[in-house]
Formats: sequence, C-alpha cells, structure tokens
Amino acid sequence: MSDTPYFKHHVFFCMNQRDDGRASCGEHGAAAAQKHAKQRCKELNLNGAGKVRINQAGCLDRCEQGPVLVVYPEGTWYTYVDNSDIDEIIDSHLVQGKVVERLKL
Repeated sequence: MSDTPYFKHHVFFCMNQRDDGRASCGEHGAAAAQKHAKQRCKELNLNGAGKVRINQAGCLDRCEQGPVLVVYPEGTWYTYVDNSDIDEIIDSHLVQGKVVERLKL
C-alpha cells in the first residue's frame, strides 16, 4: 500500500442550503462555481488519479463567510465571488502551489 495520496488536491465546495434564514453557500452560486471548477480542471487535464478532484460537500460550517471552498491536503479555505476567482484559485493554488491570499479565509 502506497503512502502517496490518491489525489494531489481535493477541493470541496460547500453546497449547503439552509431554510432558517441564515446565510448559506448554496444560495450564492456554489453549484455553478463547482461545475465551472470541475470543467476547468478537465480542460487543463488536472483531473484524475494523482491530480485534482473537485467535489460537492454538505455544510462546511462557514457559510457566513461564503460561499466557501476548502483545498486539501493543505486545509486552505477560500471564498469567491465569480468564475475569475475560481480560475485564480485553480491557476495559482492547484497548478503553481501558491495560496491566493486575497481570497483566503
């Protein structure tokens, strides 16, 4: 058994939908952002074993700072506004290994 992780980076997008009036990532474009990230990683050939996995997640308990995503294994939390922010996270963090400080939580 290998000690090498199956994915180099695992990205989780909070998709939480609350019905009690509190903020939730799902009402701030999380589904579209996750879909965009998944497609962009495919276009850049970043997806698959040993590379990047883009996933949906239930509540990550930071919706009030959201929408949010988290990149593992680093445990780096980000917020985003639009697809250009998602592209910057992919290009900088996932490709170059550099944290996007302006989007970091």
